[in-house]
Amino acid sequence: MFKQFLSKFPRKSSSKSDNNNGGSTGNDNSSVNNNVAGNGIQRTNSSSTVSSRSNVVKRMSSAVFPSSVVAGIEPLLSFKDVSNPEKQNLLISKLNLCCVVFDFNDSSKNAAEKDVKRSTLIELVDFVASGSVRFNEPVIAAVCKMTAFNLFRVFPPNYRSNGGGENDDDEPMFDPAWSHLQLVYDLLLRFITSSNLDAKVAKKHVDHSFILKLLDLFDSDDPRERDCLKTILHRIYGKFMVHRPFIRKSVSNIFFRFVFETERHNGIAELLEIFGSVISGFALPLKEEHKMFLCKALIPLHKPKSVGLYLQQLSYCIAQFLEKDPKLVSYVIRGLLKYWPVTSSQKEVMFLGELEEILEATNMAEFQKIMVPLFKRIGTSLNSSHFQVNLVTGVLIGLGTHWLSI
Repeated sequence: MFKQFLSKFPRKSSSKSDNNNGGSTGNDNSSVNNNVAGNGIQRTNSSSTVSSRSNVVKRMSSAVFPSSVVAGIEPLLSFKDVSNPEKQNLLISKLNLCCVVFDFNDSSKNAAEKDVKRSTLIELVDFVASGSVRFNEPVIAAVCKMTAFNLFRVFPPNYRSNGGGENDDDEPMFDPAWSHLQLVYDLLLRFITSSNLDAKVAKKHVDHSFILKLLDLFDSDDPRERDCLKTILHRIYGKFMVHRPFIRKSVSNIFFRFVFETERHNGIAELLEIFGSVISGFALPLKEEHKMFLCKALIPLHKPKSVGLYLQQLSYCIAQFLEKDPKLVSYVIRGLLKYWPVTSSQKEVMFLGELEEILEATNMAEFQKIMVPLFKRIGTSLNSSHFQVNLVTGVLIGLGTHWLSI
């Protein structure tokens, strides 16, 4: 689309045309420069390639633009230059314009078009954040379409890490297209959280398919992308109540595949961080569905070798469940004993530390239910040749003795 725009540019404008359009062009330049400078983008002078090309596009007939652009609205016009009734049409045109995706592996390729798209995305983010119009269904459809074109993609095999996620020693991998992806994520977040978005209308487009493709992106190697996804998914969960059961089920399926099939996924920690907040909002008494999520989805996450990468978030989720219903402690401890590491001393130290935190918040009645299998496991750990295992086990024995004295 951008290439079509630029191929239509006149080689040289006549002096008469320049004189006739001089005043309006100067105003447009000022408006664009102010918008760009206000968003931290380097200001360009009137002789720059991008600025001159943008101004030419503004003066061109709408017949130049593809049929996907709203008729009569030129995408590179500023929102300030159109009347309020036309702003939604201009918004759709700009969103359609940003559906073009560029190759960022070659930084010199389509440089001018990339700059035009980035400037358009910045303008869209500012416009959505301003809340000046209420989003109708065509606008909602256009936002979801633009998001899908830019974000939804399949990661190649060599894009994934070799373990269950990023290791502490691994250098994080950054997507070369992040300068555009970040703006698309920012636009989507502001769109979802906008008070001008009616969830009842938007649920037709932010549907199960959209959510599933969004969840697939959590396997990105880029930690910046996963952080954006974490915030957006949390906002979608909060705004679209009708999708909450589906999101919980879909995340459970991700956990199942990770634990029992692949043991490879980069976004487990981020998904658990979202659910730490979700679980704290569960109403009492806990539904059976929520208890099953604990037993079938969360506790088995102790099985993978890479549990250390997300143990902090996992422990917080389990602690939230036990705070809601202390009677669940026996299920949790039995689950820990089921997946107890036999050959990894480092992992065993992690389990002992988590077990200590759980026992400190356990009442006597629940402790008696799991006392026998627990002390059998502790007795085995006490004979370990690893000094850290012996040290933490000694603390647990002292804690167990305290319970028995009571």
